[in-house]
Amino acid sequence: MKLSNEQQAAFEERGYLMLPDLFAAPELDALRRAAAEFYAMDRQEVVREKDGTTARTAFAAHTYNETFRRLGRHPRLVEPVQTLLGGPVYMHQYKVNAKAAFDGDVWQWHQDYGTWARDDAMPEPRAMNIAVFVDEVTEFNGPLWLIPGSHAEGVFEAGHDVATTSYPLWTLDKATVARLVDRGGIYSAKGAAGSMLMFHGNLVHGSPPNMSPFPRTIVYLSLCHVENHIRQFKRPEWIAHRDFAPIECLGDDCLAELAVRAAE
Repeated sequence: MKLSNEQQAAFEERGYLMLPDLFAAPELDALRRAAAEFYAMDRQEVVREKDGTTARTAFAAHTYNETFRRLGRHPRLVEPVQTLLGGPVYMHQYKVNAKAAFDGDVWQWHQDYGTWARDDAMPEPRAMNIAVFVDEVTEFNGPLWLIPGSHAEGVFEAGHDVATTSYPLWTLDKATVARLVDRGGIYSAKGAAGSMLMFHGNLVHGSPPNMSPFPRTIVYLSLCHVENHIRQFKRPEWIAHRDFAPIECLGDDCLAELAVRAAE
């Protein structure tokens, strides 16, 4: 999948790019089934909310789930990132994030590269996230909020918040967020199931809690240029991966094949 010059320019200016309707209904059904299975597992990779039962995020799903393995090597995801990062990429992190109905908690304002630099010693922000909307994301079920243009200022000072939620995060202070929003506003990343969002590793973002009766799942792949691999290994391998081999894409029908098998 190729990005146009206009799309590349928009990404460079805003720090994100939304690509709607990238995956069809049968492919999404396969992802939903896999996510439900994954959230039900009693594994260390499945992080729960503070209530101890509600799934918050599931790491490294591609290492032991065939559907997510295929998604992680899908050309619709990998090829646009290779274009923007200028070469081969490896999987730095793989998350299946749930925002459960009523109980999905907040993700505080943060930068992903700030975490990758502090915790993993990733040399440069030659890495980014791609987010696949497995469910429709609306204003009601905890959409991702992005601050356009905030990637251009580099890495901000951050505090290590280990108390607000069940997952520790390097978060930005209120004054910094207010200044950035005053200049760039907030983009609420809403869209139909099957949409894909790409955003720069330095883009400031977060998401509100889900108070609605509508759950939503988003799969996040953090892809990094192979030359920019991490140098520090203090986090578990299932959070910060250590296989720096370039991703080899599968065929464009790799998810559709699973959907056909399930229907047989």
